[in-house]
Amino acid sequence: MSRRVAQRRLSAVRGAMGSVAALAAGLVLVAGTAGTAAAIPADGGARAGAVGCGSDQEAKQPSAAARAATAEPPAAATGTAAEKISYSLPSQLPIGMWSRSGVTLRTPVTKGTVRLDVRSRGFGTDSLAVQRYVPKTHKWTDLKSRSTGSDTHGVFTFPVTADASAAHPHSVALRIQDLDRPGTLTVTASVDDGKGRTHRAPARTAATTRPDVSVTGWRSGDRLSRGGAPSAPFTVTVKNTTDRPYPALYASYFAYGAGKSHALAPKDLVLQQYRPGHGWERVPLVAGGCDPGMSAALLPVVKGPLAPGATASYRLRIAVAGTAPRDVPRADAGVTVGNGDLSFHHQELPFAIR
Repeated sequence: MSRRVAQRRLSAVRGAMGSVAALAAGLVLVAGTAGTAAAIPADGGARAGAVGCGSDQEAKQPSAAARAATAEPPAAATGTAAEKISYSLPSQLPIGMWSRSGVTLRTPVTKGTVRLDVRSRGFGTDSLAVQRYVPKTHKWTDLKSRSTGSDTHGVFTFPVTADASAAHPHSVALRIQDLDRPGTLTVTASVDDGKGRTHRAPARTAATTRPDVSVTGWRSGDRLSRGGAPSAPFTVTVKNTTDRPYPALYASYFAYGAGKSHALAPKDLVLQQYRPGHGWERVPLVAGGCDPGMSAALLPVVKGPLAPGATASYRLRIAVAGTAPRDVPRADAGVTVGNGDLSFHHQELPFAIR
């Protein structure tokens, strides 16, 4: 993944979440890459300790498994023999996962340009990442993009030369990912054949989707005493309402609190998670590197990807330790849920400290 895409990830998260959640996103964001069209894997330990301030940080190097997975099968032809150019797109684009698409040419193109006009509803096209697979280098590369003056109209292009025909089509593997909010997008593909002719493919429309996340049991306006009892248990429930398994599912807790002279530190809060057969277990909070905030990767509750229709539940409680500074009156806290290196949901759960 390029730095540009990594920065786009965090800017999209910030735009959707606001400053407190951006802190949470910075604490859990890990820029990575993978050669598959699934989610980008990241292990929970690295995520909990990540200290991303969201500026010019370089992307982390991919794991050995990710580097070994760069090879892709040949792009499959799409469309009909009568179409000079065809474009494929699945009906759903789960947020945080790469979804395969592709372009097939059935006309000769000499130093031409393929253009994807993308129009969105519910989110801006700046939050889209679009890449093509280059067989010669065995790598995915970002498509060139340019502004159209509209937040909901984006243009992505790449050069192409192909001795294509109806009998011998030429296909290019693409992948696309939404980094922001649910909505819909429509893609119209066209090709300038380098000889003054432009051919267009039928438009394709897809819905950008994500699992539903809910929090139950949290008492809004709760006041927790220093050294006192923990909050009432509350549950974060993730239901996969998409048509794809969600791999690398994670949930994390974040908190921030500052007074006139002091700020909350990880030792000042006690986060616990209940797991059947284990009871209540303490989940260590890790300090951030840019702000006096902290986060914790919650203990996994499902093995493997979260299947369509399946549910994952995290039961939690939080307490304030007696060490908490007296001049900190409240904590801005909450949970984030995501997969791979992208948070697709956050919810603020602030509480007062007495």
